[in-house]
Amino acid sequence: MKINLNPNSHPASDADRTEKIAVGGFGKYYTDNMVIAEWTEADGWGDAELKAYGPLLIDPATSVLHYGQEIFEGLKAYSQPDGGVSLFRPEANAERFRKSATRLALPELPIADFVATVEALVRQDRAWVPKNIGESLYIRPFMFGSEVGLGVRPSNRATYLVITTPASAYFNPGKAVTVWISTEYVRAAPGGTGSAKTGGNYAGSLLAQKQAAAEGCDQVVWLDAIERKWVEEMGGMNLFFVKGSGASATVFTPKLTGTLLAGVTRDSILTVAQDLGYKVEEGAISTDQWHAGVTSGEITEVFACGTAAVITPVGAAKSAQGIWPTGDGNPGPITNQIRETLLGIQHGTIEDKHGWNKRVS
Repeated sequence: MKINLNPNSHPASDADRTEKIAVGGFGKYYTDNMVIAEWTEADGWGDAELKAYGPLLIDPATSVLHYGQEIFEGLKAYSQPDGGVSLFRPEANAERFRKSATRLALPELPIADFVATVEALVRQDRAWVPKNIGESLYIRPFMFGSEVGLGVRPSNRATYLVITTPASAYFNPGKAVTVWISTEYVRAAPGGTGSAKTGGNYAGSLLAQKQAAAEGCDQVVWLDAIERKWVEEMGGMNLFFVKGSGASATVFTPKLTGTLLAGVTRDSILTVAQDLGYKVEEGAISTDQWHAGVTSGEITEVFACGTAAVITPVGAAKSAQGIWPTGDGNPGPITNQIRETLLGIQHGTIEDKHGWNKRVS
């Protein structure tokens, strides 16, 4: 895929850009440019174009507006000690994007083209990458069915875009969140789209998230769709449980069953935890086991992870049956150690011995 460069002729001033980066947040401001490419069933992928960020003109009958044929990804660019910029594991996101496309009957974008379009945009807008540890340039590639028509079938046209936004911490890393365990609603079922990163999964989660907020909780925890007792995810993030303490602790996470999203951060944490000397396990954990574990002290820490939040400590869980805290309700030492190690690798202050960082500039 050729990428034609036609960057914004009126980019933000240095002062304006600096002010917006300082404000931080998540998705509050967007960089000067974006990348767009079109696919048709007849001709395949055309050239991509890097151009000024701006609105899209969409016909009211565009298929995505009616049938939700859409996927997206999330990855980040991080500042490096020498002033450069690196992407974190972009090929892993590209592979997941490809799998999501297959599940949603959208065209597969070659991994090399995914990475190249992301690199081109980050290189062009590298001045937007925040410099502070824990801050980053969040990158959102996405694709949707763009055929105009109301027939219920896979779209014969697709549009792919990449946009970027400077991001500070999604949650306060020094404060643990409280989660609501939803037994009324489910996120995904076997054979569904749970392992794909598609907007419909998130739309279907909003009512439960609203319920969690009404219960005074920060996020919702999803259970399996059949028995409603096996822990799956927290919001759009993967969950981890620390069993024991010190060097003999085990870092445990629910196994991938086809209903959970295969998080790139999840996979990275499993490796980082092993590098730090901890035992790691993937398996099944029920809400009863969670409750019993924190009550007995077997489970000493709980945290969630994802690209946007990196690592979020979970201080307490709440359900219709009551509330139970984890330890003293504060972020635990192993949670903090894994978070600091992962951020150090991403920002280039800790050796990247797995070759995860991809230099852009």
